[in-house]
Amino acid sequence: MSTHLSPYLNWRGQAAEAMTFYQSVLGGELQSSTFADYGGMGVPEEEQGQVMHSELRVSDTVLLMGSDAPSSMPGDIHNGTVTISGDELDTIRGWFEALSEGGSVDMPFEQAPWGDHFGQLKDRFGVQWMFNAAGTPG
Repeated sequence: MSTHLSPYLNWRGQAAEAMTFYQSVLGGELQSSTFADYGGMGVPEEEQGQVMHSELRVSDTVLLMGSDAPSSMPGDIHNGTVTISGDELDTIRGWFEALSEGGSVDMPFEQAPWGDHFGQLKDRFGVQWMFNAAGTPG
């Protein structure tokens, strides 16, 4: 038996678009269900087609989940920060570049004082990301 920690992101009506975008960047298999698929779940009629739950399985160790928060759930959406780390510099750099399109780069992906490559960005859906490629040469 194993334990996994997986980010679960929320949006207001953008989950399908966001998760499809993440699949185009990260690859993997995306599965989604709408509120209508489960009998409406008490959300307003105009929100029935929104995502109740989605999962993007990139690998055995990378799973990103997300959904839309219906209007019946008031308050702000706070997604925290998603972190990607590993030792595959080219893959991580590619993901950084693709996720930054339409967003804003807070710290460019470059060699950090501690020797790794590091960068931070906010993507076009307002999600904060941090990237670290460990032990890579300058």
